[in-house]
Formats: sequence, C-alpha cells, structure tokens
Amino acid sequence: MISIPSGVKVWLATGYTDMRKGFPGLSLMVQETLKRDPQTGYLFCFRGRQGDLIKVIWHDGQGACLFTKKLERGRFIWPSADGTVVITPAQLGYLLEGIDWRMPQKTWRPSSAG
Repeated sequence: MISIPSGVKVWLATGYTDMRKGFPGLSLMVQETLKRDPQTGYLFCFRGRQGDLIKVIWHDGQGACLFTKKLERGRFIWPSADGTVVITPAQLGYLLEGIDWRMPQKTWRPSSAG
C-alpha cells in the first residue's frame, strides 16, 4: 500500500456503488453525490454491493490514482449511515485488512498486580 500523507481525510461513501465505474465515474460521484472535489488530495472509498470489493480514488498532486481490493474471504465493514463518513488513515488500514475499524481490539491487556 502506498503511504498516506498525514492530515489526509478519508471519506467513505455509504451504501454500495456500481463497481464497473472507473476513475471518471467515481470522480463524478464524488462531485455530485458527496459534494466534494476529487482533486483535493483526500481519499474517497466506495464499496460494492456484495461487500467484498472496495475502490479508493485519490489525486496525489500529479495525477489520479484508483486502487482496488477484493477480499478472498469476508466483507469490508461499512457504515450504515446515510451520505458519507470520515475516518482516519489508521482506520482505513484496518478496513483494508478486513478488520472492524469501528472498534479494533488490542491484543495485550494489563493484568492486575496481586
């Protein structure tokens, strides 16, 4: 994965998206549906109907990038809210790994000193 610059917002388009769309179609969705500029440098994420495919568009200052990931098993955890949801780049990392980004669990828990 390409590293995401600090301070970059990650926008999730809620619902599902027609995954046949490429950068032009997704950019148009960003402009018309999300009311955002796709060339801001922010990441815009879209999920397919079955939940196992995600597309991310990003303008890196030199050009437009389109990233796609399909999970072999499981589904991407997606918000049920209407419109858009903003998440952190760290939460995006969890999301792309198929981990529930809303409430990740730490593997280490302190034990009580007895």
